[in-house]
Amino acid sequence: MVLSSSSVENIGEFTGSYDLFIRQAIFAVVGFAVLFVLSRLGTDRLRSLAWPAILLAIFLLALVLTPLGHEVNGNQNWLKIGSFTAQPSEAAKLALALWAAAVLERKAKLVGQLKHSIVPVIFPVGAILLGLIMYGRDLGTAMVIMMIMAAVLFLAGTKLRYFLIAGGLGAVAAVVMALTSANRTVRIQAWLGNCEFPTEPCYQPDHGMFALASGGWWGVGLGQSRQKWSYIPEAENDFIFTILGEELGLAGTLLVIGLFAGLAIGLFRVARRSTSLFVRICTGGILIWIVGQAFINIAMVTGLLPVIGVPLPFISYGGSALTFVLAGIGVVLAFAREQRQEEEAAAGHAANTATTAASGSSVPPTTPVGAARAWKKARS
Repeated sequence: MVLSSSSVENIGEFTGSYDLFIRQAIFAVVGFAVLFVLSRLGTDRLRSLAWPAILLAIFLLALVLTPLGHEVNGNQNWLKIGSFTAQPSEAAKLALALWAAAVLERKAKLVGQLKHSIVPVIFPVGAILLGLIMYGRDLGTAMVIMMIMAAVLFLAGTKLRYFLIAGGLGAVAAVVMALTSANRTVRIQAWLGNCEFPTEPCYQPDHGMFALASGGWWGVGLGQSRQKWSYIPEAENDFIFTILGEELGLAGTLLVIGLFAGLAIGLFRVARRSTSLFVRICTGGILIWIVGQAFINIAMVTGLLPVIGVPLPFISYGGSALTFVLAGIGVVLAFAREQRQEEEAAAGHAANTATTAASGSSVPPTTPVGAARAWKKARS
């Protein structure tokens, strides 16, 4: 989809039609390498990475405020060194899920108290992350960070009334932020349909809806989108779902939504089957991050939410986003792999016990195959 949505506008560029596609492919290779490495680590090793990860994320976000910071479409949330650019806020999402899980696991018996719910997840660490991100005017990423914080605190056992209070304060803060920013006010008015002329900020969401509508049931065909011919700004980024809907139709969009739903079910199963609070909280944070961000993006391009600039995980163009989403999946795969090993060890122990009881001997079977056969025989 990155190739299809970006190739037309890049025809006249010096780098050529395949530039963004090749870049995204390179980051995909890097992301899968990171995924593989993280999936081989144990839970204790991942827990030990929590503090270094969050400190590194804060440091990288602080670098955005220096001359190394780079502004893209009004948001200064990028680092640029030479021709290389990266978005530190993507690393902060994974780091927050890891770090908060490690901290809240240690404070499990105290999280019911307000001060232990706030310190240090919300203040000072969460406040520092949000402050650095909002300084760069990236409201979409700030929303995702707040979703992750809410998810980890909920899974840790924070009382519901604290969420109601925080929700009320958040609503007031959202209104204030909207009223004090001309750009956000215009976007909200565009979302409400208050557009007298077919220009920005109505231009992008309107043409996104045109793309989805023209896709019909089965789409106009892969690579055959008309709206990608410079009608939709950022077609390969935040609005890539509209190109997907135009080329693959309602069937393609429902398939993507179904895949995200399947991913959510898989992550939920890993969290539910674990006896470790760290695994549950971290997996829940990653689930809300990836699936919640996908929901925001799809709701945004279909008109259910104002345009706030959040990429679609796995699909939108962006090397930092793709790399760290794959890294998050690698962390959950590590949890799932350890669960499988524990279940196999428990089954082997049960087989040994059953065989010993059936034979009256204290000598366990010498091979796993023999143990499994003896266990099945004992069960029957």
